[in-house]
Amino acid sequence: MKEIDREYRSCIEENMEENAESAKTIRDFLTENNITYHDYTIRTLQIPKVFSKKDVARFREIVSTTYGIFQKVIRTYLEDASYRNLFPFDGELRDLILTPRGYDSLLPIARFDIFYNEEDGSFKFCEINTDGTSAMNEDRVLNLALAKNPAHRHLLQFHSFSTFELFDSWVETFFEIYSTYEKRVEHPHIGIVDFLSGVEIEEFREFRKHFEAAGATCELCEVTQLSYRDHHLYSPAGKIIDAVYRRAVTTDLMQRADEVRPFLDAFKNGDVCVIGALNTQIVHNKWLFRLLHGEETLSLLTPKERSFVLEHIPETGLLSEKSSGFRDVLRDKDRYLIKPLDSYASKGVYAGVDCTPEEWEAHVRKFEENTYIYQEYCPPYRTANIDFLEKNPAFSNYANMTGLYVYNGKFAGIYSRLAGGAVISSQYNERDCASLVLES
Repeated sequence: MKEIDREYRSCIEENMEENAESAKTIRDFLTENNITYHDYTIRTLQIPKVFSKKDVARFREIVSTTYGIFQKVIRTYLEDASYRNLFPFDGELRDLILTPRGYDSLLPIARFDIFYNEEDGSFKFCEINTDGTSAMNEDRVLNLALAKNPAHRHLLQFHSFSTFELFDSWVETFFEIYSTYEKRVEHPHIGIVDFLSGVEIEEFREFRKHFEAAGATCELCEVTQLSYRDHHLYSPAGKIIDAVYRRAVTTDLMQRADEVRPFLDAFKNGDVCVIGALNTQIVHNKWLFRLLHGEETLSLLTPKERSFVLEHIPETGLLSEKSSGFRDVLRDKDRYLIKPLDSYASKGVYAGVDCTPEEWEAHVRKFEENTYIYQEYCPPYRTANIDFLEKNPAFSNYANMTGLYVYNGKFAGIYSRLAGGAVISSQYNERDCASLVLES
């Protein structure tokens, strides 16, 4: 795989001007296709992320083991009140988590973000995304954009690559799950449900297209505009929604619970199929990593699963002056990062290696009121790449994060993100790359 990277780099260095021009063309292509995140067009690098078949086999193994562990955690939460009390959920959220799903799957969709070392296959988890799992359309369009990349076109003369299909495969999985729903109907109307302001509408439109190609009717639904009456959830257009593809993340739903009351009530009363149900919050919340290291969870696992957790789940604790690890976090900043207990998109994440001692102490003191966690900092694997849209473009080493898409427990594809800093942030420094598998 290093040789593939060298081939890309050599081709770029021999044709810098042509590749620089192609970067502008690719930027325009991404803009035209509305590949945006919070109103800005995502940026990419000139070398795509290429993985070997051995890597893919490793990813399948990671997904299988992790999913098995998560199933045990979710089931135990739902069945054991003493275990349930270990989690930071109460009030209405706990009631929603305990609401019966009506179908078999415990975790319909997820993306497991890991720091993966391509040289030896070692890795550490970064975080778990569940129902808000996104960026399938970014991967699709970034792969289309490779046709405009002269370095990639050159390598296609000597190698063949495959990509991951992330839309039809999810639609097929969605209907497999729905087929186990107790109140299923023959021709369900699908609602893709989220707070639509500022989200990736193009991705939702792409999913709608694939649902419709599968013979279903489908609608993009602003969650605050749903209505509920006579045991039915109605879309903003006035149609009965039989099955929801939930993209609205739980944190946002609970923060705006009064605005989304029809949706929550329809779900609580079992009058609509919600894929995924709110029990997915059990593994989405970042407190999960702390509980995975606890004996209460380790006792649920096989010896292989226990070893997996201890090796790959980073040390995590509550950022509180009363916690045993607080002084270590302050004293040894380069070993830790801090992040909100329940957030997404790298919001509010700080790494000690990016801060002066004074900055670090200020961050830690500011966020110690039980709303933040501290976590072991895992130095990411880095690869050389180039961004021709920089003022003075040059090859440099970028931190890699590998997102593993998981559709009902099965590995489905890869989302590749890179950044120059210690924290890969979609808001500040992220570069997204097409993900490929080397076939020959």
